[in-house]
Amino acid sequence: ETLQRIVSTLANKNDEIHNFIDMLNHTIKNVQVNSSNAISELDEEFDGLYSILDEMKGSMANTIQQEEARKIQALQDQLSQCSNALESSEELLELAAQSLDIKDPVEFLKAARQIKDRVTMASAFRISLKPKVSDSMTHLMVDFTLERRMLQAVKFLPVPKAPEIDLTACLVADNCITVSWRMPEEDSRIDHFVLEYRKTNFDGLPRVKDEQRWELIDYIKATEYTLSGLKFDTKYMNLRVQACNKAVAGEYSDPVTLETKAFVFSLDSTSSHLNLKVEDTYVEWDPTGGKGQEKIKGKENKSRSGAPSPKRTSISTRPSVRGSRDHFTGESYTVLGDTAVESGQHYWEVRAQKDCKSYSVGVTYRNLGKFDQLGKTSSSWCIHINNWLQTTFSAKHNNKTRTLDIPVPDRIGVYCDFDGGQLAFYNANSKELLHTFRTKFTQPLLPGFMIWCGGLTVSTGLQVPSAVKTLQKSENGLSGSTSSLNNIA
Repeated sequence: ETLQRIVSTLANKNDEIHNFIDMLNHTIKNVQVNSSNAISELDEEFDGLYSILDEMKGSMANTIQQEEARKIQALQDQLSQCSNALESSEELLELAAQSLDIKDPVEFLKAARQIKDRVTMASAFRISLKPKVSDSMTHLMVDFTLERRMLQAVKFLPVPKAPEIDLTACLVADNCITVSWRMPEEDSRIDHFVLEYRKTNFDGLPRVKDEQRWELIDYIKATEYTLSGLKFDTKYMNLRVQACNKAVAGEYSDPVTLETKAFVFSLDSTSSHLNLKVEDTYVEWDPTGGKGQEKIKGKENKSRSGAPSPKRTSISTRPSVRGSRDHFTGESYTVLGDTAVESGQHYWEVRAQKDCKSYSVGVTYRNLGKFDQLGKTSSSWCIHINNWLQTTFSAKHNNKTRTLDIPVPDRIGVYCDFDGGQLAFYNANSKELLHTFRTKFTQPLLPGFMIWCGGLTVSTGLQVPSAVKTLQKSENGLSGSTSSLNNIA
């Protein structure tokens, strides 16, 4: 026996080493791929920088050329004005010289006045002899000393450090997981976070093989996120977080493993009535009688009895029942769950098709006979809905019935507190209490369903809702008519 333990320990250690080797090989491949991607991204960034510099150079050269054209045009305009003024002045000088030769005093005075008036109005006396613009272009010079230093200081963008998941702030409730994390130090360049999660049945380190793929939630701006609407059909959930800046994602945080307790079961087709078509968590009335199932009944029972559902905390599979019991028959259109409740608090939900004529939802001990109907024995409890002709809603146990004068919800929640001796039914949408059985359960309980003319869908992998827990606390302090069926049974 000691040797067996040593061999078992060594085998487990070898399995861990093989798993680690697989992880190392996987990491080497990732390093090669990521290095190639980093070089490609570096080329793209520098090409983009070159493009910006070329664009800026062209724009600034164009500005210089425009300034050159503006100044030359201004100087040419001024040069044209001076040429015109000079030509006008030379004409006046020639006219004045001719006037000096006039002998008639009257004509001379007249010519002199004309010359005086023209000289007074001459453009040569109105133009500026100072250039309108200078030849300097120093206002368009550049000094890239600062920018050169900045470029010389360019380095790889710091990779964000791995976040740290705060286990004390994480919460698992109502089939939701709230994950909270923090950065090891302040980093203003963090743009967003990425959360990854996956289901697992291993409570140790994540494995490369035999694991479901990671599901990803991207672009999380806060340091907390709630995953909602989950089905807890595995024992645990792995979670990890990485921080991202504008260019690069950091390393993942150390993965954490959170326990996801829930009651998971399937419908047992090996013992269901032959008029029922059963598929995992769905059952439908089949008036043809399921002749195909009858032919393989013995073979199916034998093969399935050796492959029970995985063991779960506070619940157990029933291989002996699946391998030995007969199909329900007669008017017992019944199908049971394949997993028994032996302790603890559990919850599941049932939705009926709108045209379903009659169905029951409840629990039973394993000793329910093949002709027995739910609620008509001392070892079964249920609520029953009959939509034939008119709708009736009732609670049944030990062949006694109590009418429930409340509307029938489209989804029914079943709460079973094995140790506390309570079986409660709720409106799954509003969490309104429909009925409660109170008793002492002495044997394991199987979920039970009876269906006629219609179909039922069962939802498992659900935690007990917080609203139900709160109602149960208040209900536990009260005694009332909801337990009367048990009291008189």
